[in-house]
Amino acid sequence: MSLNIQRNDKVAVISGAYRGKQGRVLSVLPEKDRILVEHVRMVKKNVRPNPQKNIKGGIAEQEAPIHVSNVLLVCPNCGPTRIGHKFEGDVKVRVCKKCGNAIAAKTKKK
Repeated sequence: MSLNIQRNDKVAVISGAYRGKQGRVLSVLPEKDRILVEHVRMVKKNVRPNPQKNIKGGIAEQEAPIHVSNVLLVCPNCGPTRIGHKFEGDVKVRVCKKCGNAIAAKTKKK
């Protein structure tokens, strides 16, 4: 299944314990319909020390996945909004449902 949200998009959490927070998408897990959002749903994880990889043991904090239905993409012009699609030439682009402007896809770095 294809998701409307991509890596490095800015999203706002609209439901749950983290309602109102905004952050950047760190990764997308389309097979589980979940995404990782920066500084949202932080959990503590016990980490074992590994001298070969220079990993210090202890308690580390990391992001846990959040369901994609609990977030909205943030339009640069009008804030959190739903997403539509339209074709501009041969390219399918994401469109803001409020203002109608195209939301630029992030370019991939090589």
